[in-house]
Amino acid sequence: MQKDARELDLRGLRCPLPALRTEKALRHAAPGERLVVLADDPLAGIDIPHLCRTEGHRLVETGAQDGFRRFVIERCGVD
Repeated sequence: MQKDARELDLRGLRCPLPALRTEKALRHAAPGERLVVLADDPLAGIDIPHLCRTEGHRLVETGAQDGFRRFVIERCGVD
């Protein structure tokens, strides 16, 4: 993971808020910038990868730890 990745802690939020807030954060990120998303909503494991696929962002890493999921997303270069 890059040192300059921003972290978005969305634990405690329920669907659809984790995906919506991730989408908003990515819209405001620079192309190539990485975002680390933490979410404990079970549907985030479906919604956030789907968001990346449909919007063209790169899902660099995903994993589960201590009751939540961690996603590392790299913003695509298009607006």
